[in-house]
Amino acid sequence: MHCPFCQHTDTRVIDSRVSEDGVTIRRRRECEACGDRFSTLETIELKLPAIIKSDGRREQFDAKKLRLGFDRALQKRSVSEEAIEAAVRAVVQSVRMSGERELPSIRIGEFVMAELRKLDHVAYVRFASVYRAFEDVADFREELDRLERDLPGEGQLPLLSGEVVPFDKGGKGKGRKR
Repeated sequence: MHCPFCQHTDTRVIDSRVSEDGVTIRRRRECEACGDRFSTLETIELKLPAIIKSDGRREQFDAKKLRLGFDRALQKRSVSEEAIEAAVRAVVQSVRMSGERELPSIRIGEFVMAELRKLDHVAYVRFASVYRAFEDVADFREELDRLERDLPGEGQLPLLSGEVVPFDKGGKGKGRKR
C-alpha cells in the first residue's frame, strides 16, 4: 500500500484489529521511508446484484440510497442509529444471500418493509404507502388492518400513549390525554 504522505510503495502493518461487528479489519501501518503512521480499513468486497427498476433500467445496488430510504421513513421517529444501521445491514445481507445476479427493485422494497416492520410501525406504514402507491384511505386502512392482525398480543398498534378523552357535543376534550 502506498504511503499517503510520501507516496512510498512499501508500508508495513504494525497492528490489526477486527471491528466489533466483525465486518471490517482496522490496520495500523507505518511507512518504511518516512516513518509516518496511518490506519486503513479492510472490508470484504462482494459483487452485489444489479437492481432492475420498475421501468426496466438496471442500476448497481447502492447502500447509500438504501440508507436514505430508511432515513426518510424513520424521520422524526425515535429509533437509534445502531438499530437503523443493523436494519440496513440486514437488507444488504438479504440482497447478498439472494444469490441472484439481478434483483427486481420490488424484492428490495419487501426486504426494507420487513425490517421497518420490526423497527417502527409508523415508519413501516409511511414506507408502504409510498412503496405500494396507496391511492386512498381504504388502502391505508387495509395495510393497518394487516399489520394489526400480524402483531403479537392485543393486536393494537402502539401509536398513541395514554388514554384519549372522547369527543363531546361542545368539542371539549378533543384530542386531550388524561
